[in-house]
Amino acid sequence: MRSLTLLACLLPAVSHAALNVTGSTCTVTPLPATGTGKEPDDTPQILEAFKQCGTNGKIVLTEGLFHIGQVMDTLSFSNTDIEIHGTLRWSSDIQYWLRSSLPVTYAGRSTAWRIGGTDIRIRGFGTALFDGQGQLWYDQNRGQSNQNGRPISLTLWHAKNVLIDGITWRQSQFWHTFVAYSENITMTNLDMNATSNSQWSTVNTDGIDTWNSNNIYLQNWTVTCGDDCISMKGNSSNVHISNVHCYESGCACIGSMGSNAAQPDYVSNIYYDNFTCTHSSNAAWIKTYSGTGYVRNVTFANFKFTDVNQPIYVTPCIYGSSGCDSSRLKISDIRWINITGTSRYNIASAIHCPSSAPCEGFKFENINITNKDGKTADKFLCSNIANQAQSGIPCTGTCPANWPQQLSGNG
Repeated sequence: MRSLTLLACLLPAVSHAALNVTGSTCTVTPLPATGTGKEPDDTPQILEAFKQCGTNGKIVLTEGLFHIGQVMDTLSFSNTDIEIHGTLRWSSDIQYWLRSSLPVTYAGRSTAWRIGGTDIRIRGFGTALFDGQGQLWYDQNRGQSNQNGRPISLTLWHAKNVLIDGITWRQSQFWHTFVAYSENITMTNLDMNATSNSQWSTVNTDGIDTWNSNNIYLQNWTVTCGDDCISMKGNSSNVHISNVHCYESGCACIGSMGSNAAQPDYVSNIYYDNFTCTHSSNAAWIKTYSGTGYVRNVTFANFKFTDVNQPIYVTPCIYGSSGCDSSRLKISDIRWINITGTSRYNIASAIHCPSSAPCEGFKFENINITNKDGKTADKFLCSNIANQAQSGIPCTGTCPANWPQQLSGNG
């Protein structure tokens, strides 16, 4: 067994922080304060640990504060255990991240950390904290939409057989997590909170988005994010999500997808189970563009919610896009089971399917949605649902093609 202590690259000689390598285990301790007012950068020694112990090894980030000043592109892990006991805080150098964050293909998005490879186990033991210093991002973005270069906190990229457990996020820069081109992913016991304390909203601090990925298991999440809590995007399949509490979010969502008609998007075999949605925009919903592909075999089961703007919502033309009634993206075999809660306004559900491809196999079972004022009867709006009479959906009127995702009052 060998034992070697390496000072991180380019660190001053007075530093007492080190990468310690013992056999196949790399242990990293954080740098002390520089005394100059400038934050240290722990990224080089962390990357060196990943390089030396990332194959058939273990990396331990000890307790303490690690400053992350550079992107981490770690795509070749193999049979790796990563233990994180401390805090990772991403630097406040917004211009660096806008220039340097790593591309992830989808809609021009990018990330601060890409993780790839096979048989990767990342454990935070409930003490690991990822601090994105997001308030700086929310304020500089000033409530605008997506910003090129604004980094997703963590991305699984061409990863297979991955466990992520016991990590807390606070003030993520952008989306908390993204799973792309990956399979056999388990993510459990995660806590996420992105909340602005200024006049500017967080904008797009989703809990998770999946894309081009298969066989995903998510369990025991608590998310406060102001946008989609758990979202399945194009070519996501065989996903089971359970025991999730979403605050101030879009809760459980399929989409958006289908934005490029020349590139079909497929989503299938998704099961959302045991969700609580508190003061959210929607609860159990599907949003697509008028593209090609399908959404098939999705179940929203055992939902409880309070003060949700529009609990159940289906649209083939999200964000006011055109082609609401000419979409070729088929939505079928969707079930809402044991859905209970209060709506903010008088719309319990609004479902508009394209007349060119009516929705099939829709099913409501044990739906109990009431207006939070305790007085107003809620409406169920429906358009172009095949065999609606057998669906269990108590339609009270038609749903216009341009019906909005969020309401500002009774409909």
